[in-house]
Amino acid sequence: MQIGVETAKAVDNKRLFVVADDDITRMALQFMLHDENETHDLPTLEAAFDKSVAWKPDLLLLGIDVVHARGTDVLLLVRSRLPQTKLLLVADSRDDPLVAACQSVGIDGLLVKPLTVEDTRRKVDGMLGRRRAPIPIHAL
Repeated sequence: MQIGVETAKAVDNKRLFVVADDDITRMALQFMLHDENETHDLPTLEAAFDKSVAWKPDLLLLGIDVVHARGTDVLLLVRSRLPQTKLLLVADSRDDPLVAACQSVGIDGLLVKPLTVEDTRRKVDGMLGRRRAPIPIHAL
């Protein structure tokens, strides 16, 4: 049973790729978002690039751990390989100096932990240009 899911969102075929080195974050995001989106959790950017040949994502949620491991140049690589895809960085803290560096390189948005279903869906909906229902999930 899908709780707090609007039917129009569940059938509008928005495709999300979630890429993070941290399995728990990646799976949690996939779980939070799969009811309203076609959500794919992928362990590496290379897997995302391979999958994007057949299915272009509307939004890429990228764990900051990937940027820590590969540097901010990885954001330029994502932009070159997925030019129409919005990029949402998932970080542990807004105060991380790497977040500021990523913002200067050009991410489209930032999602900060701790992750909650309501905040995550709200942020993703905003990135996809959707309007949120006025009823919070916890009120249903």
